[in-house]
Amino acid sequence: MESHIEFLRRASLDAELAAQLRRDWTQANLSEQDRAMLDFVVRLTHAAYKLTPEDLQRLREVGFEDVGILQITLIASWFNYINRVADALGVGKPDA
Repeated sequence: MESHIEFLRRASLDAELAAQLRRDWTQANLSEQDRAMLDFVVRLTHAAYKLTPEDLQRLREVGFEDVGILQITLIASWFNYINRVADALGVGKPDA
């Protein structure tokens, strides 16, 4: 997660937001749209099979169109995938 937070800090030039997300993303100062997006990707990450049409509708209610929802889903899923690959191969872990 640290590499993702550092990327956000550099890309957004918002060190305070990055620090808030590092501490507790649920308490970070986010727009309603950003919070809905993060709520969705957390549910996707922890239990994608539990997502419902209501989860998609919530994203639409805060302004995401279907293409944006697809992009959110694909990006979050890719990060989930690549993190699992890296974990399985011990990428970034010191040799034991």
